[in-house]
Amino acid sequence: MAVIHRTTLKPTKLELLTSWLPSRPWYRGAGEPVLAKAGGFRLDDPQGEVGIEFMVVTDSSGPQPVAYLVPLAYRGEPLDGAEHALVGTMEHGVLGQRWAYDGCHDPVLTDRLAALVEGRAQAQDQNVSDAPDPDVINSYSGEGRLSGDFTATDDEDGTALTTPQGTTLRLHRVPQPAPDSRLPPQGAVGHVSGTWETPEGTRTAGVFAALYGADQA
Repeated sequence: MAVIHRTTLKPTKLELLTSWLPSRPWYRGAGEPVLAKAGGFRLDDPQGEVGIEFMVVTDSSGPQPVAYLVPLAYRGEPLDGAEHALVGTMEHGVLGQRWAYDGCHDPVLTDRLAALVEGRAQAQDQNVSDAPDPDVINSYSGEGRLSGDFTATDDEDGTALTTPQGTTLRLHRVPQPAPDSRLPPQGAVGHVSGTWETPEGTRTAGVFAALYGADQA
């Protein structure tokens, strides 16, 4: 069970993301973002070593606000071979120095994401310890256990997590409101959807990730 600590972070998560987001190919802005936390959820690491958070932030720097989905993996020491995926380091008031990674490149996070799609893991509230998040919906109609052995590739549309067998879990880095988000997108054999708050103060729902078979990816 992930324990939520009420403490300080220096720099904050939003400060780290303000510097990091413009370097992503799926970033829609033209300059430095103006970010606000809008939603998300957590997943538990069975070993209790890695913090796993799927954060939604909204950027109000442009003519229209844009929501971004950012999976983050928090570690107590650097992850070997993942220097390219480092979002930044911060000082946690309880846990000390933490390394924050783009979770699409962290094997613990991607394994738990695969488990969430299949229904073997349960999404947890972003801000409360030991509290499931009922707004996170999953589905899976594929055959067999989904491999968590992914290779991550970013493009202008988001991030593709591809297994050696060709199965692809596509993360919607810029999630869009969708009234039918409880159902998988057309052609998908699995998905995860969730909610976030708009700048106007209303909650909306959309697809965060969609799973496609090797013949559909």
